[in-house]
Amino acid sequence: MRKTTIKTPDFLKKSNLQTFGFFLFFAALVWVLVQLSKDYTQVVSIPLEYVNAPMDKSIAEEKPVSVDIRMQDKGFSILYFRWFTPELKIDLEQAREENGHLVYSIEANREDIVRQLNIDFEKNRFLAEEIIIGFQPKLLKRLKVIPELNLSYAVGYSANEEIRLNPDSIDVSGPESIIDSLTEIHTFPIEKRDVSEDISGKIGIDTIGLEMLSFYQTQVSYALEVEKFTEGQVRVPVEVQNVPSDLNLSIFPQEVKLFYQVNLKQYDLVNPEDFSVVCDFDDITEGQDYLLAELVRKPDFVTNIRLSERKIQFIIKR
Repeated sequence: MRKTTIKTPDFLKKSNLQTFGFFLFFAALVWVLVQLSKDYTQVVSIPLEYVNAPMDKSIAEEKPVSVDIRMQDKGFSILYFRWFTPELKIDLEQAREENGHLVYSIEANREDIVRQLNIDFEKNRFLAEEIIIGFQPKLLKRLKVIPELNLSYAVGYSANEEIRLNPDSIDVSGPESIIDSLTEIHTFPIEKRDVSEDISGKIGIDTIGLEMLSFYQTQVSYALEVEKFTEGQVRVPVEVQNVPSDLNLSIFPQEVKLFYQVNLKQYDLVNPEDFSVVCDFDDITEGQDYLLAELVRKPDFVTNIRLSERKIQFIIKR
């Protein structure tokens, strides 16, 4: 039995299909290029970003997010513009206040818009002459700045006084619902290790979570004096207050030892008379046989004071 061989037509051969596909693609490409080289009119939406908002105004959340422009240009230009639409920054410092709104004039800011969008103002027209943005007045409040310290000192060193900030308060404005709840504002942490000399610098204000507020200053200067410290000790008599006149009270010990830290420059200025340790007889509870000693007076430049003993035994003599 003879086999029948089917012959493939010449026009269906692989090489012919490849050639046909190439010319089909080339023709389509030429057609697209011809169409894109023609002039078209197309409306394109341009996204908006608002910058330089007035410090005393809170911009409404419901504000225009885009502006439409009617473009008259080659298809290439319009297609590129639609694919890579630039964002138009609206400088609110250039807006005027009118009837409780900020009004940004397209015509008055033509040069800035042309620079940003790189368009021909004569061939492309904005559908709106103005962009109108609602706002609410902000309340102004002065807040104390609280430094966040994360310091460790080298052995024998410490700060002689509290850290100084300049300024120590800043002006903040914002919606009444937020600003009324604030009494202070904090800095970012000031982190130093093994500090053995004076430190200073600038630190930013922590505004995280407070994006609705306007800060008239976002950083402050700080300075901290660090000095060499030494430990000293003095013996101070214990005084008992509010003892009834008909009681004969004896205490033991009658004086306590105080340990303290002071910088070397002021070590010789410390005297036992500068300290006062007292016990209050009125603080005794039933069955208690001791008084608690409290330090009530000390020099301002002395720190880290420890009493050798706080429990003062007492005897009432009849």
